[in-house]
Amino acid sequence: MARTVSETFTEPAIPYAIRWQSRVYSLLGLGALLLVVVVFATALGSVHIPFATTFQVLLSQLPFVHITPLSPDVSGTPLSPEILETIIIDIRLPRIVLAGLVGAALAVAGATYQGLFRNPLADPYLLGVASGAGLGATIAMLTPFTLAWMAFGAVPLFAFIGAIGAVAVVYSLARVGKTLPATTLILAGVALSALLASITSYLMTISGEELHGIVFWLLGGLYLTKWSEVWTVLPCVLAGLVVIWIHARPLNVMQLDEEQAQQLGINVERVKLILLAAATLITSSAICFTGLIGFVGILIPHAVRLIWGPDYRFLLPLSTLVGAIFLILADTLARTIIPPTEIPVGIITAFFGAPFFLYLLRRRKGLAFF
Repeated sequence: MARTVSETFTEPAIPYAIRWQSRVYSLLGLGALLLVVVVFATALGSVHIPFATTFQVLLSQLPFVHITPLSPDVSGTPLSPEILETIIIDIRLPRIVLAGLVGAALAVAGATYQGLFRNPLADPYLLGVASGAGLGATIAMLTPFTLAWMAFGAVPLFAFIGAIGAVAVVYSLARVGKTLPATTLILAGVALSALLASITSYLMTISGEELHGIVFWLLGGLYLTKWSEVWTVLPCVLAGLVVIWIHARPLNVMQLDEEQAQQLGINVERVKLILLAAATLITSSAICFTGLIGFVGILIPHAVRLIWGPDYRFLLPLSTLVGAIFLILADTLARTIIPPTEIPVGIITAFFGAPFFLYLLRRRKGLAFF
């Protein structure tokens, strides 16, 4: 039986203007919180730098701002402004910015897939992105020759190609004439993911000394991030996010069945193709440098939906900010909890994400996801 619009977007009986106003305030508050989290995360590390000093160094990078940061003492020796700038601007900040981009990309891609397939279990890796990227990265690590293009070394380049290629194969297998049945697409993604994962597992068994590096990449991490990687990922993620944000209204309408969406003027097949391409682009570009960071794409959209409601006009930008904040904090914990050892950030996201998600489900039990 087809659902109506009122059935699809069930929210508390609060006037629309108040709901809209509260969500705008939430967006502004999360934007401010993101800036605070960036400064906080930049101050933490093997060399502790006071919060105020970190803020001064970051401010000094702005045009027309001239500030000489106070040099903190580390083991009784003051740090020079040059060393401070190197630690904060060249080592820590690119890693934090990349973590924010990856978190935002995975959260928005997860929300997009959940809306497209009307399936609360959908995540950014549903159509084979993870297995394709994992196989590509594994092949790159086992390849004897070196390869580089722009900021891409062999591993991120092969991972990106593998992720895009896997989704392209799934799309070609699932397409029936001019239509793209969601069930067929999901089944093709599951089957291809299993095939590619089995190949990756076989390569791992014969990898020898490379096994440790492969395992760490598959667990996800932001080790030794450089600005060149940030500038490579940034345009892909921003372009994909803008395309997805623009299609917030069609996503809302598509929470009805596809026939009703078509009657309301939505070109369903065209919207599917655009959103699949955009979500695949941001996911592939995000994970090619960081490895497979799990749970962000399924946790964040659900948490945002449970707190702020299912309207995609707000769900997408809110997921962008919450995803960025979540992964920055998770990566900060991963690199500081057992210094100088770093824990793969994928372990942190799953360890803290799963209990929080279960708490939200328990607290809001009885409310529908869609």
